[in-house]
Amino acid sequence: MGLLALLLLALAGWLIWTGRLQKMTAKDGLALGIALVGAVMAAKGKPLIGALPIIGSALFFALQNSKGKARREAVGRPPGDVGEARALLGLPADADAQAIRAAHRRLIATVHPDRGGTQALASKINAARDLLLDEANRAGDKRA
Repeated sequence: MGLLALLLLALAGWLIWTGRLQKMTAKDGLALGIALVGAVMAAKGKPLIGALPIIGSALFFALQNSKGKARREAVGRPPGDVGEARALLGLPADADAQAIRAAHRRLIATVHPDRGGTQALASKINAARDLLLDEANRAGDKRA
């Protein structure tokens, strides 16, 4: 169990060193702290008492990971309707093709994968632009 305590301390050090600790929520930090307390208790010769916080924290992080996967999959999904696409690009209902392209350029410049963004979010923004441009072209055909 002493080795487990050292591994958890090394994990905490790695989280601090890589900057991932700054991205953690308060609940994540609390669960990590509880796991560290459990590891210290186990290292001091109380493995049954120390195992409970470690198992609880492991379950918490397993649940968080499954929720995170569902969120990441939802981000990659293209917008379903015009309203969702407008909300994503931050456009009013009467935006024309030029405004759509300008909003797309402005947003994609901040979330492009080359700038540290994700491919899934860039794809969703591109799909929103395409959907809105198609809608604007159809609306333009009806007006003419």
